[in-house]
Amino acid sequence: MSRMGDVLAGFHAAWEFESDSVLIRYERGIRTPKLFQALGERRVPLEAIAGVTLTPGRRGTVVVRAELRDGADPLLDAAAGQLKETCDPYRLVLPAEKETLAEYYVDELRPLLGGGGPADRHLVAAPEAPRQFKAYDAKASFDGRTVSFRWFWTGASSAKWKAGDQVFAVDELCGVEWRSPEVFEGHLRLLRRHGAGVPAQADQDPASVVFGLGYGPVHESLPFAAAVLAAVRERGAAAVVPAAAPRRDPADIAERIRHLGELHQAGLVTDEEFSTKKAELLAEL
Repeated sequence: MSRMGDVLAGFHAAWEFESDSVLIRYERGIRTPKLFQALGERRVPLEAIAGVTLTPGRRGTVVVRAELRDGADPLLDAAAGQLKETCDPYRLVLPAEKETLAEYYVDELRPLLGGGGPADRHLVAAPEAPRQFKAYDAKASFDGRTVSFRWFWTGASSAKWKAGDQVFAVDELCGVEWRSPEVFEGHLRLLRRHGAGVPAQADQDPASVVFGLGYGPVHESLPFAAAVLAAVRERGAAAVVPAAAPRRDPADIAERIRHLGELHQAGLVTDEEFSTKKAELLAEL
């Protein structure tokens, strides 16, 4: 491997190569994605990386990307493939004139990687607790041991008000479901070990908070979800994969399609988003 401390600097981050890991330091500039700024830096053990690629980018750039092993990073586990390419924390964009240098580091790195098999534990540290953010219907807080939801009277449903503010011990949980705030029906749902009869809609589930325009942004809610998921995994929960949602009442499906149509007509949902979500709702019948 290259000398310890060698650095490959890109537009929004710099990768520092060490004997057993890659230290990624993210910039804090105005053009840097907010998720990168929130993460600050990440130390990625070489055993956590399944592979590394070098490909042409856009507008005179090249892209180095580390592909992590499944289960190695709680942030990627929580994101479940929903991050946009520009917010991929393991994607380093460089000017094309650095291609030769990037190719050198990629070639040096490949023989030292951990292989493509799933990791049996998180190898990359989760964002540290305590953490909190404002969802549309609640303030969510996590102190490392418990998750708290404090409902807002302006956004919480009557079902949530009836249930009252919620506190969940990590030991009660078996996972976390994060649906990006950048899509329709974004939410954070805590998956409980005994979750029978959980409402299908996040706005009716006291173990969920819902997002909205300006509420629960990716750079706040995703690190929160990752921190909770890591705490659950550390306590040996058997399941961290979201279970299939129960089927909804046909009348509820019809109402939500009607609401989706109103958002579409108002220009708040694109044609593609409308078609995709409508198909998802119909599939739940």
